[in-house]
Amino acid sequence: MDNGKLAKNTTLFSIALATQKALSFIYFIFFARIIGVENTGKLSFALSFTTIFAMLMDFGLSQVLIRESARDKKAAEKYLANTLGWKLLLSLIIYGAIILIINWLNYPPLTKQLVYIAAIVMLIDSFALSFFSILRGYQDLKFESLGVILNQGAVMICGFIVLWLNWGLLALISVYLIGSGLNLLISYSALKFKYRLPFKINFNFQFFKTMLVLALPFGIAAFFIRIYSTIDTILLSKLADDRAVGLYSVAYKITFALQFIGVAFSASIYPAFCHYYANAKELLSKTFVKSLHYLLLLSLPISIGAILMADKLIGPIFGTEYAPAGPALQLMMAALVFIFLSFPVGALLNACNKQTRNTINLAIVAIFSVIANLILIPLWSYVGSALATLLSYGLLLFLGISVARQIVDYNKKYLWLVLLKVSTSGLVMALIVGLLKQWLHFIFVIPIGALVYLIMIVLTQAITRADISQLKILLKK
Repeated sequence: MDNGKLAKNTTLFSIALATQKALSFIYFIFFARIIGVENTGKLSFALSFTTIFAMLMDFGLSQVLIRESARDKKAAEKYLANTLGWKLLLSLIIYGAIILIINWLNYPPLTKQLVYIAAIVMLIDSFALSFFSILRGYQDLKFESLGVILNQGAVMICGFIVLWLNWGLLALISVYLIGSGLNLLISYSALKFKYRLPFKINFNFQFFKTMLVLALPFGIAAFFIRIYSTIDTILLSKLADDRAVGLYSVAYKITFALQFIGVAFSASIYPAFCHYYANAKELLSKTFVKSLHYLLLLSLPISIGAILMADKLIGPIFGTEYAPAGPALQLMMAALVFIFLSFPVGALLNACNKQTRNTINLAIVAIFSVIANLILIPLWSYVGSALATLLSYGLLLFLGISVARQIVDYNKKYLWLVLLKVSTSGLVMALIVGLLKQWLHFIFVIPIGALVYLIMIVLTQAITRADISQLKILLKK
């Protein structure tokens, strides 16, 4: 992948995810204010619960589809045909398992019904993911970019109608079926009509065994990712109540909405890492370092600003009943830097045949997250769960960097210098924001803080003219 195509994919997907996250955030604000804390908790639990089973549907196959189609486009048809065949079989088994487990856990009837609908959404998304994985391997993210926008747009429009007509939670969660259906249609059409990829459904057990061996490290990794990213909501639901889940979901939603840059960059950089590992180790090292540089540059001011302004943001935006979520938001935003930097580190490990080690790291973090939540939730409820999230992502980054040093000989002195410059810029911004927030509305404080940070990163040379020129050239290409 050349730098121009990398920049184009990153920019396009970043814009799409930014739009999707913005729409999702606006929609979340409206429905959270209208349906209240407890109903928000019920809806969040249903979506989080079924998310765990999504990894069983895919079990790392999407990563195999990306990697193998990036290396050999002719192999895509065979890999996709067998993936679709086994997913059709698994969908029946997994949906049945969801029904059995949610009933065994003895949740109220409404919660069970929400889970049943959310599970269908999860199954549709799993098939769309397989199609989009081939497109990612082809280094074509424009259809996925279109899909995420149309998906969220459909959910938002239909959701507003449901809220206006007061049709209830079951109708509200059902709108996700429409958005997921659009995503499936777009991904399928792109492969069929643009790339003329023949669609077949195969059950070649021997070939699937080969795929499963390749996918196993990714699948186990996905399992542990799902555990440490969703166990907080599920344990909160059992150890606390729907109100705690609702308050926590506000802090989580804000943090999650800001991750689009890391997600988009990771999606674009992974095929490049695969190619550079096989053909250009020097470019692999430089690209990895620049990835960490730019993501640190972007995440640190967002993290600092949100921590300082948390008490001024939640009440006016979501309503006073959500104001207690402030401390949880501060802890989650502290984790944002670790989350951003973990994206390129994880992509590097997976691209360089270190899937097993990456999986071990994720297992350690997942186990740590479960234990931390079990200890901290009884002590501090949703705030304890937010603290567990911060500690878990910090551990994930530490473990990943330890392995990355064994793969590439990257410039550590350069990164430490970048960290010093960016931290200095963030500290100056924090002082200004801390003073101004007592006197000005957050609408004015935020752009002032951003301007101060931009001035400081130029003065400290955290970003240089050469960096800016390089970015301009890449984006122009």
